[in-house]
Amino acid sequence: MKFLFSKKGWGIAVALAATLATSALPVYAQQQEAPQGPPEGAPPGPPPDGPGGPGGPGGPGGPHQRPYTLSGAFTAGSGEAKQQTGETYTAATKDLSAVYAHDGGKIELTRPTIETSGDTSSQENSSFFGLNAAVLAAKGGTVVVKGGTIDTTGEGANGAFASGHGSSVALFDVKIHATGGGGHGVMTAGGGTITLSHVDIDTAREHGAALATDRGGGTVTAVGGTILTAGDGSPAIYSTGLIKVSGAAMRSTGSEGAVIEGSNSVEVEDSTLEAGKLCGAMLYQSFSGDAHGQQSHFTMKGGTLTVAEGPAFYVTNTHGTIKLTGVKITTASGVLLKAAPQGRWGRKGQNGGTATLLATEETLTGDLLVGEVSAIEATLQASTLTGRIAGAALSLDGASQWTVTADSQLAGLTLADGVKGLQRIHGNGHTVSYKADDSRNGWLAGKRYPLAGGGELKPL
Repeated sequence: MKFLFSKKGWGIAVALAATLATSALPVYAQQQEAPQGPPEGAPPGPPPDGPGGPGGPGGPGGPHQRPYTLSGAFTAGSGEAKQQTGETYTAATKDLSAVYAHDGGKIELTRPTIETSGDTSSQENSSFFGLNAAVLAAKGGTVVVKGGTIDTTGEGANGAFASGHGSSVALFDVKIHATGGGGHGVMTAGGGTITLSHVDIDTAREHGAALATDRGGGTVTAVGGTILTAGDGSPAIYSTGLIKVSGAAMRSTGSEGAVIEGSNSVEVEDSTLEAGKLCGAMLYQSFSGDAHGQQSHFTMKGGTLTVAEGPAFYVTNTHGTIKLTGVKITTASGVLLKAAPQGRWGRKGQNGGTATLLATEETLTGDLLVGEVSAIEATLQASTLTGRIAGAALSLDGASQWTVTADSQLAGLTLADGVKGLQRIHGNGHTVSYKADDSRNGWLAGKRYPLAGGGELKPL
């Protein structure tokens, strides 16, 4: 999908991996004005006109938009409603969908075999409008598939796509295999809707997220199912709209687990999410035009998040709100949350990350790291945090604790029970510094305080 990068960015994944994985804050030189666009140090991405290209799932768009025609081997248009059982639908021609409902047409298939092998003429049009998708609903069309399989091998061949407001795809007990470059499992754009019930999805190549939205957003709701993505720039979830998942098992071996761009959301409940590279969930804004606003939201309740490298959460060039309730989080890097600028997203000196973390009934392990022009506000409710804090603000209710693992610096400290609450900060012999001139720290009166287990809290 848009995923983050241009063709010339193939060689810079290592730089981002190093940036995200490090537990030390970077040393910043004086920053200069830079053009907006794909970052240096970002994971590799597709060609400029492909899913994953600069700035978003579908690339730059605008004046470079290529003309396209949507078509299908089996279609239903205005006033048509078609139902079939046990049939096979194939398309081997460039840009041709196997199943296509449009202009209010309705198609309902039971136990179909759907196969396409044709390539797209434009990765951008495939991401923005569903060109070359195996199953496509556009212009108010509706497709329902119960059982069966969807297999795509062509470049830019998404498994199922809903394009535009009023267009919808509903899949029940379907297996989707998308093995071409830029082939997503399911995708919406322009406000389309996709509903999945116990659908298994696997994608094999670069820029092929399993659950995705692109320019104009849309809604994807998935209940149950197993999701596996393997390519570079192919997270399990990529949201420029609203993607909701419950009761699913998701694994990305070549990318982040989830990515949210702009003022959009991902909601995960009672699911497993495994991220193989870069970070667990990334919240950002590219300013490509594919997603508007700078208020990204990631919510996870129950289940597990397992992160093989980098921070569990990374926020850059946006305000990211992360809400966790009863989630088991494991991250190999030891970094729970990082907010910092990265590459050329936004304007240097203004492109930091502002993260709000709300943890309820959580046992959290990992560091909170704040880079230049960035901030973290972490609030714990009936939760514990074990780790180092470098520049974040921390708020603990009366049932929460912080175990300090290294010398730390706080922007602000809020305790539900004031000075008495300092007994719930276990210093373990480390020094915790706080900004005496921060209004949130006025109650500390610029004094030093001993911490449980040794160490002290002192003003900077």
